Amino acid sequence: MDNTKEIITLGGGCFWCTEAVFQQVKGIEKVVSGYTGGTVPGTPTYREICSGLTGHAEVIQLTYDANVISLQDILIIFFTTHDPTTLNRQGADRGTQYRSVIYYQNEEEKAIIDVVIENIQPYFDDKIVTEVSVLGPFFEAEDYHQDYYENNKTQGYCTAVINPKLAKLRQMHADKLK
Repeated sequence: MDNTKEIITLGGGCFWCTEAVFQQVKGIEKVVSGYTGGTVPGTPTYREICSGLTGHAEVIQLTYDANVISLQDILIIFFTTHDPTTLNRQGADRGTQYRSVIYYQNEEEKAIIDVVIENIQPYFDDKIVTEVSVLGPFFEAEDYHQDYYENNKTQGYCTAVINPKLAKLRQMHADKLK
């Protein structure tokens, strides 16, 4: 990987939603749905994650070109395409696996995350409760979770939940789209 390629790991509720959002953004080269942040050893399965007992969050891991999009812009898109003010919940999805979370890899990333949260907080009526933690082991989700929206656009969850998020993305961040 050359020095303009960076990785950030984000959880904004169901990973199908955050994956669909970031697959539309210029400079995002790869989006992988997966799990991290848990306390149970071994590779978790979707079924185990859904139990809420492993401590893992549904996340996406983004590989992006820092010459095309900054971490700040990625974070602004992240905060404006999910609700960072609800604890362990996004819409009807409830449980710690759906928490709003950003996993950083170094102190430089953490400093950027902290500044973005401070700057964007005034735009929300409620306090941002997004967890900010050091990235631990990342586990790629099962194949059927990858490119979920692309492969299931007419499925009920996609039309009811993901399509409105994509509409909001297009409205708020048209200049950042592919």
